[in-house]
Amino acid sequence: MDKINIRFATQEDTGLILRFIKELASFEKLEHEVVADEPQIISSLFGETPQAECVIAELDGRPKGFAIFFHNYSTFLCRHGLYLEDLYVTPEARGKGIGIGLLKHLAELAIERGCGRMEWWVLDWNTPAIDLYKSLEAEAMEEFTVYRLKGKALEKFSQK
Repeated sequence: MDKINIRFATQEDTGLILRFIKELASFEKLEHEVVADEPQIISSLFGETPQAECVIAELDGRPKGFAIFFHNYSTFLCRHGLYLEDLYVTPEARGKGIGIGLLKHLAELAIERGCGRMEWWVLDWNTPAIDLYKSLEAEAMEEFTVYRLKGKALEKFSQK
């Protein structure tokens, strides 16, 4: 039987994390948006003021996936939450419980840290992920629409 281990990433995992980010972007057909590099990962995950955290999932001692997350805040709950930015499992390791293991690990961490909720986004065409989330009783927040300012639009607006 396959043994899954989930551990916090260390700076030595920087190259692996970048590889997983690029593989995830390729899966999501968003490779053109990846500008991350190893120095940025080191700074944002392992620097003086980390912006996010990362856990690595290993199957039989080999890294097969990761999750990057950070804390957000709910004014209605008056508590912080755990926001899952990215979760990725390599194609050959899918269907072996790694994705659900990562989600469970983060849910346990959210409870341990006193979070009021755990949230994430999913692309609307990713039906295997959506089916998994529904099986966990996660709620789709369909009444909300995400807005984003980035790049030149963000710069332009900030100067008004």
